[in-house]
Amino acid sequence: MPLYDAHFGGFFLINMTQFDKPALSIADHIQKLKNRSLIITHEASASFCLSNISYFRLSAYTGPFYVPNREDHLFKSGTKFEDILSLYTFDRELRLLLLDAIERIEVSLRAQMTNTLGMRYGPHGYLDSTLFDTRYDHLWLLEKLADDLKRRKVETFLDHYRNKYRQAPEQPPIWMVVELLTFKEVSTLFSNLKNPIDTQEFESYFQFKYTLLKSWFRSLSDLRNLCAHHSRVWNREFGSCPELPKRPPKNWPPFPSSIPVASRTNTQFINPQRRLYLQIIVIESMLRIIIPNNKWASRLINLLDRYPSVSRPHMGFPENWDLDPFWENAMTNSDRMSGKK
Repeated sequence: MPLYDAHFGGFFLINMTQFDKPALSIADHIQKLKNRSLIITHEASASFCLSNISYFRLSAYTGPFYVPNREDHLFKSGTKFEDILSLYTFDRELRLLLLDAIERIEVSLRAQMTNTLGMRYGPHGYLDSTLFDTRYDHLWLLEKLADDLKRRKVETFLDHYRNKYRQAPEQPPIWMVVELLTFKEVSTLFSNLKNPIDTQEFESYFQFKYTLLKSWFRSLSDLRNLCAHHSRVWNREFGSCPELPKRPPKNWPPFPSSIPVASRTNTQFINPQRRLYLQIIVIESMLRIIIPNNKWASRLINLLDRYPSVSRPHMGFPENWDLDPFWENAMTNSDRMSGKK
């Protein structure tokens, strides 16, 4: 296909693959799945699911059920529509469980930002750009807060601040600021703290080094966004991943450098640092500090036990991960140990 490039002043050829997939009806999608040997016993139920989930979204969970070494996406013998739907449901429940934990970690970070900066520098101390790394766009923060105050519909606490404290700085105090920013924006603000006296206070509270905490909050904010937007977290390679401790704390579980997983064509070796398991370790480690004796890990184990066919290696779980002492307390509190499984 010839295209004209104004910069170079001439035409050039580019190889472009034409998109030729038509939009299919739900009935067509069901027939397509049946033609690929998927067992659909109750077509009305399958049609209802596809009308509310969509074929494209559900297709992200079909990979484990394909016959290996084939390009025609033929399903393995005996695979049922319910098998794919079960994997989708597991991923949905997993996202909700992750959101529950990340919310607690996010709220704790907001509180610590308020406590540390507010107590040391005052309610409006954050307006001093010298508290942050020069690479941080401090002007963006001020402009964002100014825009928030100009909106017709603002948070009630902002409206109260704007109308009552007319002699105060235009920007609100730090405890309001951290509630206006997204988790990503709060984690970015945290990552650009410059003074060691501040970062050491966070290290003291969260009990991990500042460099680790920066990567952990960044990756958890990205994970939170994926969960909130209903994106698949099972069998996903994450763009941002938590750093591993150079000196792992006591009871930190062993972490392999690679994990073998079966694919449609062969056995592949994945980098578990970019999979979900490491983030789950981070979440559990932080929850133990924020909420001692919490039961989140036992809920995770119970969820995994209810879906025994879901591939753990695709999420970065090493073999016999649940036998490690790190998870011992969670195992004790799970349904598995109480005989409810």
